[in-house]
Amino acid sequence: RMDDKELILHKPAEARQHGIEIVHQDLALCNNLTAAANVYLGRELRRGVGPFRILDYAAMYKRAGQLFAELKSETRPRDLVKQMSGGQRQAVAIARTMLSQAKIVLMDEPTAAISVRQVAEVLNLIRHLRDQGIAVVLISHRMPDVFDVADRVIVMRRGRKVADKKIASSSPEEVTGLITGAIEQVA
Repeated sequence: RMDDKELILHKPAEARQHGIEIVHQDLALCNNLTAAANVYLGRELRRGVGPFRILDYAAMYKRAGQLFAELKSETRPRDLVKQMSGGQRQAVAIARTMLSQAKIVLMDEPTAAISVRQVAEVLNLIRHLRDQGIAVVLISHRMPDVFDVADRVIVMRRGRKVADKKIASSSPEEVTGLITGAIEQVA
């Protein structure tokens, strides 16, 4: 349900039309393109008339720079993605969701395989989305990260929901026990 309506989606494009974006664990970025080109991938801005329309790089670099500044990220629009840290790459993926004015962002293991400093940067990016009124669904096994940014936790085990709790009434140890099965289902 979204906006009090039953929502059945068949394609990723339909989800995007309803304001649902995903940041995949592998980020789905093109390493040989700039940060701005990745933000606009598939949604490039054009200028000109009729068949003489060309890509508007200046506008894309400018808007991407604004998005990175809004995220308080040091990511630069003209830098190639392959030269970026894990935190900067996450900023590019998150900026892409902001470009589409997402209402819900699903994030799959956003802090996996990055340094401690980069984890802090990514958690700040998640907080920024939350503070903008964007719902963030964080899929993670890293309990410190979950408890740092989440309001509530839903635990899945073997494809079934075994708990749905407010963060304030749970603990990382309890959630880990629920994930592993050491603790049975919680009401």
